[in-house]
Amino acid sequence: MDQNLFAPGFIFESSWEVCNKVGGIYTVLSTRAKTLQDAMKDHLIFIGPDFWLDKENPLFIEDKSLFTTWVKTANEQEGLKVRMGRWNIPGQPMVILVDFHPFFEIKNDIFAWGWENYQIDSLHAYGDYDEATMFSYAAGLVVESFYRANLEDVDKVIYQAHEWMTGLGALYVQKAVPEIATIFTTHATSIGRSIAGNHKPLYDFLYAYNGDQMAGELNMQSKHSIEKQTAHNVDCFTTVSHITDNECKELLDIPAGVVLPNGFENDFVPVGAAFTAKRKKARARLLEVANKLLGTQLGDDTLILATSGRYEFKNKGIDVYLEAMCRLSHDTRLKQNVVAFVNVPGWVGPARQDLQERLASKEQFDTPLEWPMLTHWLNDMNNDNVLNKLSSCGMDNNPDQKVKVIFVPCYQDGKDGILNMHYYDLILGNDLSVYPSYYEPWGYTPLESVAFKVPTITTDLAGFGLWANEVFGKQGEIEDGVKVIHRSDYNFDEVADAIRDTVIRYSHMSDKEKQNTRKKAGNLAKKALWSEFITYYYMAYEEAYQHAQMRQGKMN
Repeated sequence: MDQNLFAPGFIFESSWEVCNKVGGIYTVLSTRAKTLQDAMKDHLIFIGPDFWLDKENPLFIEDKSLFTTWVKTANEQEGLKVRMGRWNIPGQPMVILVDFHPFFEIKNDIFAWGWENYQIDSLHAYGDYDEATMFSYAAGLVVESFYRANLEDVDKVIYQAHEWMTGLGALYVQKAVPEIATIFTTHATSIGRSIAGNHKPLYDFLYAYNGDQMAGELNMQSKHSIEKQTAHNVDCFTTVSHITDNECKELLDIPAGVVLPNGFENDFVPVGAAFTAKRKKARARLLEVANKLLGTQLGDDTLILATSGRYEFKNKGIDVYLEAMCRLSHDTRLKQNVVAFVNVPGWVGPARQDLQERLASKEQFDTPLEWPMLTHWLNDMNNDNVLNKLSSCGMDNNPDQKVKVIFVPCYQDGKDGILNMHYYDLILGNDLSVYPSYYEPWGYTPLESVAFKVPTITTDLAGFGLWANEVFGKQGEIEDGVKVIHRSDYNFDEVADAIRDTVIRYSHMSDKEKQNTRKKAGNLAKKALWSEFITYYYMAYEEAYQHAQMRQGKMN
């Protein structure tokens, strides 16, 4: 570690996604852990919710030799239900899982504490608010207990809480154990995501929105309240990109003290001959599934496109991706066949048995299956956004269309019944990825794509897109490895056209030009490794610690 950086003595990190793989925050924490642990060793402890009391969690390795006395005391004398072990990720950092369910019995008392101390509005709470807040409070108690039993004031302890789900715990720690410096990180403001998800223009009118007013209008009062109060009261408030920092200024009425861009580890990206072999295998599998589904004989000269992520139809830009594919299919400039995958988990049913039978056969087929745009059945075929968009565009994957769209509505975990390969083993088979996000605080999917040397298309409404532009010193073009499209509240058509034109432009490149573009994509990813970005975390640790010292009157 750089000797000029602030050196905390102990770091606790709390998140709903510790040992609980849900979304992008899991990627942030799990990929960063080893870089931080290399410096901190076992003075880094993650805290997560324990959902697996009666079944095995493959992400958690219990170790009853860790802090045995404290674990026994916490469980038997302090009313906590904790298990200690290792997170089954690179570095295997220490982790405490806490069962928060017993705290529902005193839920009203906990909510009253939040109101009395920080005016947190829990009156309008519903759904996941209660569950998350009970976990957050329990995590705060765990940190207090561990600190009292094992640490001292001189240890320079940091507590970092991620997202509104852990806000109350951060505030509890700051109140109950003022010696601990607190950091709160919002990866996306709850109210900003809600405005965007409810099809309201977010960016052109951001300056005019009042966060409290919009929370009332969108029935988000409690989540917004805990997020805002935590941001205002912790020692250091952080977020993940400058675009989200603008949201914080307008909707939470406070700017971030430090911006923490999301890094990446590329230690699982194959190199050399292994990369070439895995890319060849991935392309073969993707084309095999496409050909069996479509009744075609598409070859390796087919241009394979993909988008992926959470099923947020507008926010993730799935709508404009499909629109671009529709426009591409009618464009005479396109010389290659295109297969465009939509790798987005939906309300998925079983894998298609008719497709499984074809995949098990060595025959070639010249007729498509029914619903030739779908690898798995859906539980609500009539109301699925992807299928409805394809239908309205006339994209039925008929043999005359040079562009075929295939919806893979399941997690690519290696056992989905059709592709049967992991996401990271499939992604490097793509020629281009497309992530035209409308609301994307950072954007791990395009970063993962370029890490596997797959050029990507994104927008300047994604934190990653803005960062790429900063690195390039200009608006990124596909020849740079990342095409960054300008996106606003009202330029849907221009974005669709830009995606179409970029795909055509790429398809006309020579093999040498494509190879150079792939190389540039991989080089850009190296600039986003955690070894490059971890410095920002140490800046946040130092700011939090200094504020904590001032709170206690230990600094002038």
